[in-house]
Amino acid sequence: MTDTAAPASLPDGQALAALIAGKLCHDFISPAGAISSGLDLLKDPSAEDMREDAMGLIEASARKMVALVAFARVAFGAATSAERFSGPELGALVAGLTEGGRASLDWCVGDVSYSKAQSRALVNLAWLTMAALPSGGMATVSTRTDGADLVIEGRAEGPRARLKGEAVAGLAGRPLEEGLPGQWIQPYWLWLTAHDAGGSLKVQAEEGRVALIARMPN
Repeated sequence: MTDTAAPASLPDGQALAALIAGKLCHDFISPAGAISSGLDLLKDPSAEDMREDAMGLIEASARKMVALVAFARVAFGAATSAERFSGPELGALVAGLTEGGRASLDWCVGDVSYSKAQSRALVNLAWLTMAALPSGGMATVSTRTDGADLVIEGRAEGPRARLKGEAVAGLAGRPLEEGLPGQWIQPYWLWLTAHDAGGSLKVQAEEGRVALIARMPN
């Protein structure tokens, strides 16, 4: 087990904002581009036989974009009037983003309310648990109360369950030394969310299994 202790230095607020903005742009460009391609097909008189495919592409991509925006508002932003979120609400956000992927999600989160910081940690941890299963498997996300703390746990079990080097660095609160910033920022954001709330983040990784465990004041 790795206890993710605080690093010697952290990126400043402006750099952090730029990295998050870059990740969001990367996430949004795929469905946005697909919508644009679908609209181009609808306008092409020589592609009449592809209108049904074009409408299917537009509809699926629009749903993906809506799911990404809804997720990002809780995972990265503060553009919501809600101060607390229920377990089913957060589960719907994660399911909307991960639907159709190779991994299956078992959402074992109680129907109680969570603070903004807890909700941010929960959805990011769930997404990263799913991302640890590139070849499929089962991602189980659960919460429990331990004394005065909320414990959020994600367990990824599958044939190739793993964390990329960028994710390992981010989850440890370390600056990115090499690799892709876009794959580092969300793990780092989870670490920062947990630690800024007075909590902690631990990582367990072995062959075929990855566990992320966040502990936050309740």
